[in-house]
Amino acid sequence: NDFCYTHRHHSNRSVGPCIHSSMNLSGCISTAPSITLEIMTLQPKCEDVETAEGVAITVTGVAQIKVMTDHDLLAIACEQFLGKSVPEIKGVVLQTLEGHLRSILGTLTVEQIYQDRDKFAQLVREVAAPDVGRMGIEILSFTIKDVYDKLDYLSSLGKTQTAAVQRDADIGVAEAERDAGIREAECKKEMMDVKFLADTKMADSKRELELQKAAFNQEVNTKKAEAQLAYELQAAKEQQKIRLEEIEIEVVQRKKQITIEEKEIVRTEKELIAIVKRPAEAEAYKMQQLAEGQKMKKVLTAQAEAEKIRRIGEAEACSIEAIGKAEAEKMRLKAEAYQKYGEAAKTALVLEALPKIAAKVAAPLARTNEIVILSGEGNRVTGEVNRLLAELPVSVNALTGIDLSKIPLLQKMTYAQA
Repeated sequence: NDFCYTHRHHSNRSVGPCIHSSMNLSGCISTAPSITLEIMTLQPKCEDVETAEGVAITVTGVAQIKVMTDHDLLAIACEQFLGKSVPEIKGVVLQTLEGHLRSILGTLTVEQIYQDRDKFAQLVREVAAPDVGRMGIEILSFTIKDVYDKLDYLSSLGKTQTAAVQRDADIGVAEAERDAGIREAECKKEMMDVKFLADTKMADSKRELELQKAAFNQEVNTKKAEAQLAYELQAAKEQQKIRLEEIEIEVVQRKKQITIEEKEIVRTEKELIAIVKRPAEAEAYKMQQLAEGQKMKKVLTAQAEAEKIRRIGEAEACSIEAIGKAEAEKMRLKAEAYQKYGEAAKTALVLEALPKIAAKVAAPLARTNEIVILSGEGNRVTGEVNRLLAELPVSVNALTGIDLSKIPLLQKMTYAQA
């Protein structure tokens, strides 16, 4: 498939595509230049090109190009390469690509070129595409095939990168193990949560089941209790009916028994009247008459005894009155005698009262078996006796109101003792 442009001079000049062929057209043979439309592969190579850091490296690549088929762009390509062979076209495009590749290498570092080849290739393609596009050529793809140098810079960089990668790998392994442990713990926690949730649901289900069973049992027990109560109520009603009938029977029997007992009472009453009441009435009348007699006897006896007591009392009153009068007369006579005789009578009265006073004073001493007076002096007992006799008038004065110290006889006795 080759395209060519033919120039025919007629009334005007026309340019148009035609298929290159060796056929005899209108009985004549003609020839025309052609241009290929196939994909062409280029292998650009830049040797010992210094990068931005001054490191000389060699870069090789692979590019796929072809002539654009758009009418305007195809016309441009024909103007540039019509009649040229494929190697000539590849050589022109190859030089263009290598020139752009060199210029781009001078702006990048080795690390940028080595570490991101795709970005580097994309940059070369974007820079070179406008230039080759103005030739009617399209860059289908461009990739970096190899990058190397003669000073082992890339090897050292690779070792550094390898070490970094190994370090990152170790860190990644550690982080992976950590993440794995964390994830394992999270999984265990999730498992425990799920298990706990399942156990909780199971417990809830079991509780619901137990509650339902309890509710069913309660309902069953309630129904049983209601049935039992209904049975017992009905039985109680039947028992009540039976009891009422029994009571009615008992009432009838009781009525009959009462009738019989009433008749028996009438009979017994008549029998008692005949056997007991009549004799009892006779005996009661007898006892009543005897009681009346006894009563009359006691009344008469009491009246006689009262009359006796009255008469005895009157006699005793008369006797007491006579004695009182005699005593009064006696006291009057004594008073007249005491008044007549004066101190002598008082002395006689005191002397008459002294035995009684001595008896009263000596009454406590009568219960004393023995009196012991302890004294170291010989005349101690005599002194004590004298002291007692000296205190006797004071005691008599306190008891009787008579001052013995004023009686001449006692004064003489007291003085004599002193």
